[in-house]
Amino acid sequence: MSTHLLPDWNRAVVKVGSALVAPDDRGCRTTHLLPIARFIVDSRRAGKEVLLVSSGAVAAGRAAQDDRTPASGRSIPERQALAAVGQPLLMEHWRRLFDEPCAQILLTYDDLRRRSRFVNAKNTIAELLDRGVLPIVNENDTVAVEELQVGDNDNLAAYVAVLAEADLLVICSDVDGFYSADPHEDPDAERIEVVDAITDEIRAMAGGSHHASATGGMRTKLEAAEKATDRGIDTVLIDGTDGDPLDALGRGEMPGTLFRRADAGRRLSGRKHWMLHALPAEGSVTIDDGAAHALRERGASLLPAGIVTVEGAFARGDAVRIQTEDGSRVAKGITQYSADELHRIRGRQSHDLSTLLDRPDAATTDYVVHRDDLALTREARR
Repeated sequence: MSTHLLPDWNRAVVKVGSALVAPDDRGCRTTHLLPIARFIVDSRRAGKEVLLVSSGAVAAGRAAQDDRTPASGRSIPERQALAAVGQPLLMEHWRRLFDEPCAQILLTYDDLRRRSRFVNAKNTIAELLDRGVLPIVNENDTVAVEELQVGDNDNLAAYVAVLAEADLLVICSDVDGFYSADPHEDPDAERIEVVDAITDEIRAMAGGSHHASATGGMRTKLEAAEKATDRGIDTVLIDGTDGDPLDALGRGEMPGTLFRRADAGRRLSGRKHWMLHALPAEGSVTIDDGAAHALRERGASLLPAGIVTVEGAFARGDAVRIQTEDGSRVAKGITQYSADELHRIRGRQSHDLSTLLDRPDAATTDYVVHRDDLALTREARR
């Protein structure tokens, strides 16, 4: 057991994956869910607020339909149909474990990337919590298509934690923390008790998922932890197959791996977090070292003179990734120029724009990305 203590919290999101909901890949089981439910109930009785993000709809649908086709052999419509069958069964499964009102929330990536829908979801969650209702969240797999999917409930849970303004994200897995290598494959892998920042070195340690019904793995858990900690939300990864870690968590102990939240001076505002983590990038621009320094150290806007190359086919108002020539991520921002226009003005001074572009506002819009529409990555905020 770790000697670290769990940071104080008042509102948590608990994520439970398919490997725990459907351990035999044949339908919902209570095998691992009773200790999780007990932790949630005890926390709520102690005056804390909890939201639950649960996988398992497709597995429940498969069991109900006696469908034994492997996951790799199912088409998108088949998976959507199984999710439609299984989602009410999953909700009923959880309802039996809670003697309190529950609410079902089904989200898609479209609800997260569109700012107005993002805010609407946020308001709904706030109202449910005010009413003392336990929100149970899942991705709306019945309508989500591949290009508009969150794709895994680790990242969905991080988005929900941001929507709910939580201060803790608990990811229940079938491993007892984050390891230096996949412990299922490497007997010498060592558990890391505390991760202060998710760096390229940390990312390199993550492997894939080994469970048949799971869609994530350690990579998606790191992605979720990065999203949550960027917004000031501590994230813990624990073994959800055993009741002891959950009991320890309830006592304020830290039985798995703690991903520490970003310091107050480095965490992102709500809008910039949405921009960096939810708004999809339609292309990228590579900048020189001088421009990177200006963005990182001075909080400057991105000017055309600092742009070296442009990739993608994006329009004015789209989000673009901003990176250095060695591939290091610097920021994401909303561009004031299309890709075609940037090809023409990259490397040029701002006073040249009106002669290079046939656009009336080119003389006044001398920046490519305004600093208010630019969100630095955590690496760039260090």
